[in-house]
Amino acid sequence: MPRTSDKRERLIDAADMLIHRQGFHKTTLADIAKESDVPLGNVYYYFKTKEEICDAVIEERKQKLTSTLDGCCQGKCPRKALLRLLRSMMDASDKIAEAGCPHGRLCTELSNEISDLTHSADACMKVLLEWSSDQFRTLGYRNAEDLGFEFISRMQGIIMVGNTLHDEKQVKIQLKAMCEWIEALEDISSSDQALA
Repeated sequence: MPRTSDKRERLIDAADMLIHRQGFHKTTLADIAKESDVPLGNVYYYFKTKEEICDAVIEERKQKLTSTLDGCCQGKCPRKALLRLLRSMMDASDKIAEAGCPHGRLCTELSNEISDLTHSADACMKVLLEWSSDQFRTLGYRNAEDLGFEFISRMQGIIMVGNTLHDEKQVKIQLKAMCEWIEALEDISSSDQALA
């Protein structure tokens, strides 16, 4: 017999996959129950609403994203960390072309709503922005927040257009161009200058 936490985790995993694939609004509690193989009546024991499940999904995504970004920071070299993230995305270009970004998709879907869920959904994007800004800051750039914003905006744009057109080849080409941009950046951490 599965443990209680197993059912909760199955519900979160199923909701994560369904929300990514078909969106938050199109996903029902019945869909989540069916996908997780948990009886619909039992869903309410763990989550009272679909919004509660979505909050749990977002928290799970945030933890996984943080772990992934920490893994990119091996060796303490910020340029290599940025490149590791881009290269990991190049390795997943087929999945990106097929399904897009789960964080960006949910943020976009909920962006016109005023709710706690909307503010919760943008948490993953904020993690990405803060992390990328930190990498540019460590490289010595005074405009680290601007560069972090540009980095994530370019990356998300590539993901969105690549997914819309289902064009794995262009995803790889554009991520490679981003790698070239990062490789060409000057490490100014030892100087007092910053690029405009």
